[in-house]
Amino acid sequence: MTHTHHTHQHGHGHGHQHGDTQAEVLDLDAEVLAEHTASITAWLPVRTSPRRIVDLGCGTGAGTFALLTRFPDAHVTAVDSSADHLHRLRDKAEAAGVADRVDLVQADLDADWPDLGSPELVWASASMHHMADPDRALRRVHDALAPGGLFAVVELAGFPLFLPSDAPAERPGLEERCHAVSDRFHAEHMPHRGADWGPKLTGAGFTLEGERTITVHIERSGSEVIGRYALNSLQRLRGSVADALPADDLAALDRLLDADAPDSVLRRDDLVVRTERKVWAARRA
Repeated sequence: MTHTHHTHQHGHGHGHQHGDTQAEVLDLDAEVLAEHTASITAWLPVRTSPRRIVDLGCGTGAGTFALLTRFPDAHVTAVDSSADHLHRLRDKAEAAGVADRVDLVQADLDADWPDLGSPELVWASASMHHMADPDRALRRVHDALAPGGLFAVVELAGFPLFLPSDAPAERPGLEERCHAVSDRFHAEHMPHRGADWGPKLTGAGFTLEGERTITVHIERSGSEVIGRYALNSLQRLRGSVADALPADDLAALDRLLDADAPDSVLRRDDLVVRTERKVWAARRA
């Protein structure tokens, strides 16, 4: 949602802003993490190349397009609650010449569970932690999958880190302090964020086939995409920490977020993207 759902996010706090900013964050996510997403789809322990795939909480399509590339004979049903995200996904599919291989389904997975057919692969990136009742969602995925089919759950381990630990000069360690506050906020409002999905998957009847942690460490190397990604991510982080940060920290964060300020993250050349992605691959017996 989310991918995401995912997508997280995907995943990773997508829920605090809506409309274009959220879609832009998902597009930046897709671009920055593209190589890692491709490596995940390459690793998936599929027995035969799936023909029918569902991307659950697809966001603006990071997983959808990675899966279409990885499985050239497959058809993907992309499911999301946001008409805006699906609209962008459709435009991208048309531009890429793959619109005939994608079906779009708008659905709120906490309410009406759509008929997903009988896919051989279901992909949920940064979306499971948004579910009100994830255990029920896992059982529904299990029952929808074709026998022997695979369910891939991908989650980001919290917000990425961007700044060196001695930054900014006037408030070193600012980002770690923001993360500590944000983690407390999310523990209350999003209890499934950071969950270990392994036991939940076996509890829903799956056999766990594989689990891996991918360390993401991307140097900025002058890429303005990373600057925009940092700006967007830190803006979302501000939304969950502003009330609890000391005034000096909040002021320092706002200077980083001011696109016109001399010490804006958009102007820094020392940014990196540091995070972890976790993947669980589970089979329906």
